[in-house]
Amino acid sequence: MRVLVTRAREDAERTARKLAALGHEPLIAPVLEIVPTSDPVPDDFYDAVIVTSAHAVKALATHVEKSIPVFAVGDRTADSVRAAGFLSVTAAEGDAVSLSALIRKRLRPPCTLLHVTGRHHKEEPAASLSAEGFDMVTWEVYEARATESLPEVAVEALRTGQIGAALHYSRRSAELFVRLAGHHAAILAFPHLCLSADVAAPLAAMGAPIRAADQPSEDALLRMLSGLS
Repeated sequence: MRVLVTRAREDAERTARKLAALGHEPLIAPVLEIVPTSDPVPDDFYDAVIVTSAHAVKALATHVEKSIPVFAVGDRTADSVRAAGFLSVTAAEGDAVSLSALIRKRLRPPCTLLHVTGRHHKEEPAASLSAEGFDMVTWEVYEARATESLPEVAVEALRTGQIGAALHYSRRSAELFVRLAGHHAAILAFPHLCLSADVAAPLAAMGAPIRAADQPSEDALLRMLSGLS
């Protein structure tokens, strides 16, 4: 099956290798480009660090003491943090809700948390942690910039109906895909497999066939492909 992958290129290439190993034909069509910001690390004292994307690890490793406790959103991000030399890394279950719950279980306010994240980040887990009395400091170390267009090969595949399914990993990337694809009839012609119901929302709003993973992990997303083959 030809599977469209809309992630940023580095992430999409990793996913493409998994798809190929499963016997699928990946079609990489990034709708985002990951670029570093020049934002300096905050001077505030903090008791622990929150990391919600592996894209933040390079800046984290360069500027933050390796002995500080780090709470990562999921296993892959946690593995990246450990590989960067951090000594105390705890992984949540892949989403902001479980990350907030994990931190509230392990730490007690008053304490200050440094959230190392991107420009376009969601309110969670910072909102719920702030509500519980934690002091939140945000450091935006990368930006996920929207690409100007889809690759021509993806445009042609959409036009000619040569896509069997698409994978979507964030609500913002799903929104950008809808905008860049343009041809709504083509988008409706194949199933869109999404990491969560929130990710699926922009596609559901236009009537596209969607399926949301039963847990926020790439393995769960890829398992759904077996039911389509």
